[in-house]
Amino acid sequence: MPNTLRKRLRSEKGFTLIELLVVMIILAILTAIAIPSYLSFKDRANRAAAGADVRSLIPSVESYFSDNGTYSGMTVSYLKTNYDQAIDISTYTFGAASNQTATSYCVQATSPNQTAAKAGPSSPIVVGTTCP
Repeated sequence: MPNTLRKRLRSEKGFTLIELLVVMIILAILTAIAIPSYLSFKDRANRAAAGADVRSLIPSVESYFSDNGTYSGMTVSYLKTNYDQAIDISTYTFGAASNQTATSYCVQATSPNQTAAKAGPSSPIVVGTTCP
């Protein structure tokens, strides 16, 4: 028996065309399943990152209000300088000056391919919207 196995292994070199096609079909099926799942995970991660970015700026915004009694005149660079050095100026923007009143504001954060906004102290963070 070992002699026949050795002879057979010496005579067979490489894979047959059918074996290669089967492997390619299996890889194609796995790829067809994996790519949409990856894109879905990536989109959800970007949405969550945008919401988390807005959420991380809120303590600085509320500290500004506590110190000044108004949201008017608030800028991202002022918040970075006086309240939180870790704020990335390129990530955050405030809405139009008319949106920053004594009692309200609109702040938005942009993450890769996603934007989230919060329009005032009592409003929720909404992903996929921007400040007017």
